[in-house]
Amino acid sequence: MPEMKSKRPGWIDIKKSLKGFEHFQLVELLEDLFQLSEENKTFLYARCLMGNHGVDRYKKLISRCLYSDFFDENDNMDFDKAEKAITDYLKATKNDEGTADLMIYFVECGNRFTIDYGDINEQFYNGLIEMYKRAIETVRKLPVKKHTPFRRRLKAIMESADGIGWGYYDDLCNYYHEAFEQEK
Repeated sequence: MPEMKSKRPGWIDIKKSLKGFEHFQLVELLEDLFQLSEENKTFLYARCLMGNHGVDRYKKLISRCLYSDFFDENDNMDFDKAEKAITDYLKATKNDEGTADLMIYFVECGNRFTIDYGDINEQFYNGLIEMYKRAIETVRKLPVKKHTPFRRRLKAIMESADGIGWGYYDDLCNYYHEAFEQEK
């Protein structure tokens, strides 16, 4: 007779178990999760404190990933980790305004790296262009009265990219003008 495999517990099982916890037990559990990893700390700061506390922690992570120490061979850029920081922030907060801020910051870091150290490669700029496009889409979801500070930053990135290769500047211009041409 074939052996029956036991089903691995999932979220539903955990949720049922949590329903029996007292308030202080839930607080202790969250404290344990907080102490377990930097990722958990960052998530809980973003979820519970809102404001700039969460955004600033994610910005530090993005900065480390996209504006690495050029002269340290062990300090490499990590687009995936920087993108994950943005995804994690959105999961933690469901805040489009903070997410737009992080997306624009992502591009600002990559753009600044190029300005400081010179052209990189096509894959690098394609990643920045894609994030720039996503940032614009996220900004456009916000109420129009909130667009102005984000538009200024997006425009500053575009203008500072003049002279950078790989079609980067042209793509930024196209996305910016297409998105905000009607807004004045």
